[in-house]
Amino acid sequence: MAATLPHSHLRLHLPLRTPDPSSRRRHRLHLPSLVAASRFQNPTTATHPVLPPLAPAPSAALLAAEGASLAPRREHRFPGSVSTPTGSAAAGGLAEAEDAVLRRALEVRRVVAAEVLMAALSGGKVGGLTYINNLTVRMGPFVDCIVVEAAARQRDRPDLAHMSFNARAKVYIQESGLVELVKWFKHNVMTYPQIAKVVCACSGDLGKVRMIIKWLRSIYVKGDFLGRVLANGGSFLNRSFEELEEIIDYLESCGVRRDWIGYVVSRCPQLLNLSMDELETRVRFYTDMGMDEKDFGTMVYDYPRVLGFLSLEEMNSKVQYLKEFGLSNEELGRLLAFKPQLMACSIEERWKPLVKYPYHLNVSRDGMKRMLLVQPTIFCLDLETVIAPKVQFLQDIGVRSDAIGNVLVKFPPVLTYSLYKKICPVANQRLY
Repeated sequence: MAATLPHSHLRLHLPLRTPDPSSRRRHRLHLPSLVAASRFQNPTTATHPVLPPLAPAPSAALLAAEGASLAPRREHRFPGSVSTPTGSAAAGGLAEAEDAVLRRALEVRRVVAAEVLMAALSGGKVGGLTYINNLTVRMGPFVDCIVVEAAARQRDRPDLAHMSFNARAKVYIQESGLVELVKWFKHNVMTYPQIAKVVCACSGDLGKVRMIIKWLRSIYVKGDFLGRVLANGGSFLNRSFEELEEIIDYLESCGVRRDWIGYVVSRCPQLLNLSMDELETRVRFYTDMGMDEKDFGTMVYDYPRVLGFLSLEEMNSKVQYLKEFGLSNEELGRLLAFKPQLMACSIEERWKPLVKYPYHLNVSRDGMKRMLLVQPTIFCLDLETVIAPKVQFLQDIGVRSDAIGNVLVKFPPVLTYSLYKKICPVANQRLY
């Protein structure tokens, strides 16, 4: 029995045959003609087409904005790119990028070189980890020398070209002898800031430091002072040995004996930093006061800083202040030859308060001159701790102020005596 269809399928009108494709093509060919006929039936559309309204003229600001938007954008460039930017802005951006990359690479090399240096110092048993770390932090210029020398060895040393940067840096540190030199500095009681200062001052040429040490021993600088001379000498490490010998020969010709040179340089290594013109000017400053070679030589030996430590302006100001007491040029020369430590005293902090104090004791300017010539050490004493207590003691035992002034003028050395060991026992013996 035939199956019955659902009700939804009963209303379908299924074609009894397959449609012919050619009929569809004929139907599409009739469409243009129908459209044309519809146009002829609407004469308004055919004769009067509707056009859009004209746009207003663009402003200058709009044209500038459009021009900026149409300008070609700068392409991103990176170091190593094949194409080279043509614009100046692109070239500047490329240079900045390359500089940034080089800086980063250099910082990485510095960190690696510092680590290699710390490992070498630690392996050489220079000190503890904290000591080595503090020393390395202060040796930045020498770390830069390690970076440069390690890179140069890859080019100049074929036997090291295949090694890594770390290995070449380690080879340079070993060849420079830094570890042994640091041990020697530490043995001579030099602190790690002083060691770092000396190592960095020689511009990486540690062999020059060893030669300087040998030369200092040849001029009789004792071993205990070698480290101090190197640390406080300044830039004389970069001077030639001919210049240093010229300074020593000139001092010897001015009255400083050869066996005194080591002592003088030990106490004032700044002398080795002076040029010959500066040294001659300083020597002439004292010889113009009437000093002969013997007086000048003994003055420099007694207080070497009188020649090389003070500036010329400070020396002139102190001499002019001393002349205000009525001293002649020759008297001032004899005074400085006898007590050169006067040049180390401050005018504002030491001399002016000291000069005002005797004036309150009725001491005149001539009296101050006599005190200065007889006992110049008084001008080197501290007012509050040395002079004032002694004057106060004399006042306490009944001596009048004007009488104290007369005592100081007639016998100035009384101010240099010990209060409790000499003045008090003598006064008590006289009184009781």
